[in-house]
Amino acid sequence: MANPEFLGLVHSLQATAEAALGDINAATASAGRDGLLAEGRALETAQRSLKLLSMLAEKTRGNLDMTEAEVLGGAVNALRARLNN
Repeated sequence: MANPEFLGLVHSLQATAEAALGDINAATASAGRDGLLAEGRALETAQRSLKLLSMLAEKTRGNLDMTEAEVLGGAVNALRARLNN
């Protein structure tokens, strides 16, 4: 059974990155489309969240249930795709 605290941690790190990239609300999304957020601190925050999620995936490999592994893998893949565009 998936640990809700683990899933919460993964979702929190992903949400932090998405907020930094302007994906969370209308104001930050608008700023992101205008190129105002994906620079400097915002980009560093998103990259740091991705690094933390990637490290978490590496350190927990083989120790997660299927749901936890899917959620973590999905978060890492989504952020990698977003940051590599």
